[in-house]
Amino acid sequence: MTPSDASAGASAGRWSSLERPPLNAAALRRALVTGDGLWTSLEVVPSTGSTNTDLATRAPELPEGAVLVAEEQSAGRGRLDRSWVAPARSGLFFSVLFKPGAAVPQEQWGWLTLLAGVATATGVSRAAGVDTALKWPNDLLVSVEGEERKAGGILAERVADGIVVGIGLNVTLSEEELPVPAAGSLLLARATVTDREPLLKAVLRSLEEWYGNWRAAAGDPAASGLQETYAAGCATLGRHVRAELPGGRTLTGTAEAVDTDGRLVIRTSEGTHEAVGAGDVVHLRSVH
Repeated sequence: MTPSDASAGASAGRWSSLERPPLNAAALRRALVTGDGLWTSLEVVPSTGSTNTDLATRAPELPEGAVLVAEEQSAGRGRLDRSWVAPARSGLFFSVLFKPGAAVPQEQWGWLTLLAGVATATGVSRAAGVDTALKWPNDLLVSVEGEERKAGGILAERVADGIVVGIGLNVTLSEEELPVPAAGSLLLARATVTDREPLLKAVLRSLEEWYGNWRAAAGDPAASGLQETYAAGCATLGRHVRAELPGGRTLTGTAEAVDTDGRLVIRTSEGTHEAVGAGDVVHLRSVH
């Protein structure tokens, strides 16, 4: 075994639940690191502060396609420096390294966050049989007893010559284990599959497919089908929303579109349109 395999194996003796076995790193590598695909390495560690921080630190020495998975994160982060904490082996917590290089203009690299959302939603829907939706820009939503809840999030961070994309997905969290009442998990959404290995493989294969199409289209979100697919699965569009913008400004209106730069276009009550590129969006109600 590699050191990471040995560590993961050692952690198996500390299972908090027989329904939460550790990931098999060797089996995941056999399935995903094939030599002719995107994924060039895959490491599973029993615990770390943040997979994004760890992978970003090592990014200059790693080729594109490196994957780092943690069974548990003690300092996982979401947008706006919010914490992402969950019991060990209760979800998928991993980061991947993309280096689009000259194949994609850097002004299009911002689409990688939305691409990761589309790929994750697609992979989860296929593997777990759960209807998923996206909340702009980077949340994965599921339905729990008819209530819209956040089950996953994505955080993209720029490194010297690429982008590290971190993905967190709640898989087997129970109602009592949720960090906040608005959170959800695949288990609570009545997923047909909660085995983390097929879920991780499905998401990584979906990421590889979407990234390949986007890169082949030189990052063009329309030509790659990314912009249309994101809009079709985005629960924010058509909603009355409140956007809490950097600097403390708030914008309220109807979310009407995602533009070619990945920004959320909001129509205000005055009838003007404003494109939001960063901020926190709150769903208020549907607009009919």
